[in-house]
Amino acid sequence: MKKVLISVEGQTEETFLQEVLQPYFRSRLFLQPVVLKTRRVPGRPANKGGSVPYPQIKQELQSLLGDGSAIAVTTMYDFYALPHDFPGYGTLPQGKIIQKIARLEMAWADDIPQRRFHPYLQLHEFEALLFADPAQIVTCMNGTAEQQLALSRIRQTFPNPEEIDDGASSSPLHRIYDVFPAYQKVIDGSLIAMAIGLPAMRNACPHFNDWLNWMEHL
Repeated sequence: MKKVLISVEGQTEETFLQEVLQPYFRSRLFLQPVVLKTRRVPGRPANKGGSVPYPQIKQELQSLLGDGSAIAVTTMYDFYALPHDFPGYGTLPQGKIIQKIARLEMAWADDIPQRRFHPYLQLHEFEALLFADPAQIVTCMNGTAEQQLALSRIRQTFPNPEEIDDGASSSPLHRIYDVFPAYQKVIDGSLIAMAIGLPAMRNACPHFNDWLNWMEHL
């Protein structure tokens, strides 16, 4: 079985990979999520998840690339709150967000020029995938018709869920919190994603779909 190592920011992405992507790829690939280590104290295990400066991210990716049993190393990091020391961040072009992401991923690949490395940034964060079907968010959260209308209006404001902006109070996660304050990222996020299903998420989120297409062709 071909193994793909996927560096992820935290437990939300780790759970999504284990419960949603792994079953889909089971017959073709073994996807192994690896949560970023955020802080190291001598003599103690490293903390995992949260914000990490780019030099540490690069170091961990290079370590994963040292695993010769993996046919590829990729990532699932949110563009939202991305560290500003990322390659290409200081020279992002004006225009559409997908053009900015393409520039960042290209600069990232140039900074780690290894054939097995394929960078992927999630637009703008994991919860954007859930806006592929707002009705499933409401169903899983036992919501009301008014709450479904609120989420549907957000979805209809943007061409696709990946373009929901990354403002400090208007990112996909914050928009869900505004409607469902009890939303729990790790537990509810994966349950909603499973209810929505990959076909709907792929159809609504083109950049995410491109990443899965790359994995399918490994």
